[in-house]
Amino acid sequence: MSTANALRTILIEKLKSDALVLPTLPKIAMKVREAVADPDTNLNDIAAIIAQDAALSARLIRIANTAHYSRAVRVENLQAAVTRIGMRQIKNIVMALAMEQLFVSNNELIATYLAKTWKRSTEVAAYAMALFAVHKEENKHTSLQVDTLSLAALLHNIGTLPILTEADGYPDVFAEPEFLERAISDLHNHIGLSIVKAWNFSDDMAESVRYYSSSDYQTDEISYLDFVRFAVLCQANEANLAGASDAMASFVEKGLIDSVDDLSSDTFTDELAAARATFA
Repeated sequence: MSTANALRTILIEKLKSDALVLPTLPKIAMKVREAVADPDTNLNDIAAIIAQDAALSARLIRIANTAHYSRAVRVENLQAAVTRIGMRQIKNIVMALAMEQLFVSNNELIATYLAKTWKRSTEVAAYAMALFAVHKEENKHTSLQVDTLSLAALLHNIGTLPILTEADGYPDVFAEPEFLERAISDLHNHIGLSIVKAWNFSDDMAESVRYYSSSDYQTDEISYLDFVRFAVLCQANEANLAGASDAMASFVEKGLIDSVDDLSSDTFTDELAAARATFA
């Protein structure tokens, strides 16, 4: 059996038997998520939880001073940063920063792959947020929320993480990158779905993770899945968005944006830069 098939077979068997080790959501993210869900929680409570993690606190202060949130006066402390960012956005920013901690490894080669995967995830999230900003200019009463969308985009390829961890035992896979890419392509959606379910995320999240790379599955109404798919397409063609206009036609037709020309608008450009700064 080839190295590629051996890795794929082991992953499938572990997935079927619930033996595949799935990443655990960091405790700080779980605490913030639970606190935000409690109607009695206020921003002071959230700040007290975040203050337990000095690195996370520093990152939030920096994010509060990026173009996306910044006002005339810079914030210098965590309380001010949490207040400026707001309850809804804090939950998903903390989730994103906590998730970043999962994409690390002591194996230099795996660490490189993980870093590339995380970078791609943040780029997809940034594109999704920028696309949504353009969409909302003409659809102000949409029920979709940008914070939910950004998290769905960040999670879209979370299933890659256990595959890379499992591949640590198969160094030959890394010598032939197409072996690894094949395993990821075949299985990361299924594994990602298992992770999202284990983390008790919403059906919207599960739908995006499970189907973002499968064009056979479509929603009747504009959904988070549509924006994640569109963002993945933009990220893959970021060097020449105009050249991907044919592939974008279905998204224009569904009403995510009015025209491919919207991707050169000030709104899109500014929102993309701001979102990238948030994840930098």
